[in-house]
Amino acid sequence: MRIRAARETDAEAITAIYNDAVVNTTAIWNEATVDAANRVAWMTEHSAAGFPVLVAVDDADVALGYATFGEWRDWDGYRHTVEHSVYVRADRRGQGLGKALLGAIIEEARRIGKHVMVAGITSENAGSIRLHEDLGFVRVGDMPQVGAKFGRWLDLTFMQLILDDRSSPGPAAD
Repeated sequence: MRIRAARETDAEAITAIYNDAVVNTTAIWNEATVDAANRVAWMTEHSAAGFPVLVAVDDADVALGYATFGEWRDWDGYRHTVEHSVYVRADRRGQGLGKALLGAIIEEARRIGKHVMVAGITSENAGSIRLHEDLGFVRVGDMPQVGAKFGRWLDLTFMQLILDDRSSPGPAAD
């Protein structure tokens, strides 16, 4: 397995991973599936905004998982904070791909000078919470019943990782 920047040719695999999470999990709180054109547009938008989309690929260069981040909130004061997403193909979960992708996306955020990375995780997803803790994220809050999927309420756990030791944003970081 290796990690590289996503390409348009990865759109079908990324779409399949995304749609599986939509249909079968509470990892994504959307209920509508998408097509490859949607994922190409999504990758293009991320790239134009300066945000990476990474894929973990096998020896045949097939995407087994993907990771990205984007603005946490739109207001200027949040420009140093990003929220990430990591998804792994169902048959490859539990094999270290999520940890490798999360580690890589953390490094990308550091590389472009971000200060905090936020994770919004379905509270029942103990595996994801544990993974984030293993990589240094701390739990900062829980929001009961803020989402709904599969006919039930979902709770949201927020975690965060401070990416650097800056004591203030300073002029160079603005």
